[in-house]
Amino acid sequence: MSDHLIERRQFGTKSDTISMLGFGGVIVTNVFPETASRYVSEAVEAGVNYFDVGPFYGNAQEKLGPALAPYRDDCFLACKTRERSAQGAQAELEESLRLLETDRFDLYQLHSLQSVENDVNAVFAPGGAMGAIVRARDEGKIRYIGFSAHTEEAALAAMQQFDFDSVLFPMNYFAWTSDGFGSSVFEAARAKGMAVLALKTLAYRKWTREEFKAFFRPWPKCWYKPLDTVGDIEMALRFTLGRPVDAAIPPGHWDLFKLCLKVVTDPSFGSSDAVEVSAALEELARDTEPLFARA
Repeated sequence: MSDHLIERRQFGTKSDTISMLGFGGVIVTNVFPETASRYVSEAVEAGVNYFDVGPFYGNAQEKLGPALAPYRDDCFLACKTRERSAQGAQAELEESLRLLETDRFDLYQLHSLQSVENDVNAVFAPGGAMGAIVRARDEGKIRYIGFSAHTEEAALAAMQQFDFDSVLFPMNYFAWTSDGFGSSVFEAARAKGMAVLALKTLAYRKWTREEFKAFFRPWPKCWYKPLDTVGDIEMALRFTLGRPVDAAIPPGHWDLFKLCLKVVTDPSFGSSDAVEVSAALEELARDTEPLFARA
């Protein structure tokens, strides 16, 4: 796929290193098994070792498990749960291990913490999901514990409750420069020595009503309109990966992932003028409503 291997970065303060692009499991949802194997093989050949999946991405786990099996010992596999109870999280973890044909996860994450009351407080309450996740770590089924969130309030509240190893959070130019969305989370995570993993780097804007209802919509796995030209993708990735971010996960389409991989494995990546990059993105962001904002 490329003559240059992707850069790997340290996972927070741990000894593990992960590719600065993560392979989102959504990529293999609803594809033929041989296609899933080809996608994974090409990613691994380019140096990708960070794979992220969850039980709510259709049949992604069933597809990714066999495709990743030949490379499992050399990869950093992350999975997630949206369950908030210990019983639900335990059952979902065991099912994910079975479908992904593995005996452990390198990273297991509480997914989509949105509300402090309904999500953060629920997982830390007696009988909450954190009890099952910590127990699984003690049993060797999980190496590291993290979480993903889309609100600053939930992310910061979770960090106060537990010494997580990582946070998966939107690192998006349009939201960051609009009102600083995400900056407090990234600063707090770095201060605690957590790994910082970026979501929604290529998120541009919401689909219009007409676009969303269209019989053929490009990038149907995305609930937002992503940046999809090499130039725009390069600027967005420079913005995110030029900061203290360990990795970014592109949208769940193989063609978009390939474009991102092409950008970051180019020898010139990271060498252009940051001021020029910011000016170009600023022009693109004009009159665009960010997908994320501070409460």
